[in-house]
Amino acid sequence: MSKELLAELRCKRKVYRMRKVGQATWEEYRNVVRACREAMRKAKVHLTLSLARDVKNNKKGYFKYISSKWKTMDNVGPLLNEVGVLVMEDTEKTELLNTFFASVFRAKAGPHESQAPEVREEAHREEDLRLVEEDYVRDNFSNLDTHKSTGPNGMHPRVLRELADVIAEPLSIIFESSWRTGEVPEDWRKVNITPVFKKGKKEHPENYRPVSLTSIPGKVMEQLTLDVIIKEVEEKKVIRSSQHGFTKGKSCLTNLIAFCGGMTGWVDEERAVDVIYLDFSKAFDTVSHNILLGKLRKCRLDKWTGR
Repeated sequence: MSKELLAELRCKRKVYRMRKVGQATWEEYRNVVRACREAMRKAKVHLTLSLARDVKNNKKGYFKYISSKWKTMDNVGPLLNEVGVLVMEDTEKTELLNTFFASVFRAKAGPHESQAPEVREEAHREEDLRLVEEDYVRDNFSNLDTHKSTGPNGMHPRVLRELADVIAEPLSIIFESSWRTGEVPEDWRKVNITPVFKKGKKEHPENYRPVSLTSIPGKVMEQLTLDVIIKEVEEKKVIRSSQHGFTKGKSCLTNLIAFCGGMTGWVDEERAVDVIYLDFSKAFDTVSHNILLGKLRKCRLDKWTGR
């Protein structure tokens, strides 16, 4: 709402009152309405363009505008329990969703999975131990996005960003201790879980996916571990060039471009082309931790990271 648009709206109201008492004609009022409508249209176009151009620096304003356009809320409605009865109470729906999310998660290894994968001894040398640098922690907290959610601990990211120089040293000690022992502080294990509807009937709990909101220090620790793992697998060339998902500089778009380029080349050569699509149901929830850690250790990851 710019000053010019507010002036147009005030003028419209003024002419409307004048028309009611016979001091303005219908034609004058209609012209003012048209001018006001055009000004509003231009203001909306300017707003959407500004949000789109500045989306990297103003994510909060962008998503606030998008949320205002939703016609329906995403509140979870009645759910069917295991006996086919609709559950209405929020507490019962929470327990029902929690039970389903827990049943999908695969915590233990199956009988065909090794509990203690064979690891080469040279991967556990003490000199390979990586220490958490204080500068790394300071840089991460200094660049926090202040528009992010606070998380379960209620600590606003702006507070952590302003205190980056103060908290860098103690947090680096906590990070390193957690890295060495393989234990995560209890506060970092608390999360706010939001069920997000995916597809199908909204009454079925299996059609919802959990989205977790964790504390900011826990996210920084996760990023630290991820950076180390990525650096290791890149140096050892573990990830093939054909991998596009979750790879820096690549995305679904680059994958589609490479796929279409390969398929088009084969079709131009008049070769037979068959395409098979595979979709792993709840893939992230059903990944075996034992198999994943075993593969990471075979990549000669140190014992602290591959714990």
